[in-house]
Amino acid sequence: MLPSTTDLPFDFKRLQFPIWLAFAMTINKAQGQYLGVAGINLETTCFSHGQLYVACSRVGTPSQLWVYAPKGKTRNVVYHQALQ
Repeated sequence: MLPSTTDLPFDFKRLQFPIWLAFAMTINKAQGQYLGVAGINLETTCFSHGQLYVACSRVGTPSQLWVYAPKGKTRNVVYHQALQ
């Protein structure tokens, strides 16, 4: 955008950058909520028991769930104390 008239002693050029509004949500905050679309980054392991399950179960349809796992797998964190 270039201003049509200006009273400034110099010229300037204004640029607009398109942005896409996005929100990040932690897994614990997602409990009890529904997500239309979700992306899960498994580059690092989940750090709490059941987080991966909660993240996957919040999305209504599997086609709207996107999972990034660089090596095609992730470590499943299990606390054996919780199973006893």
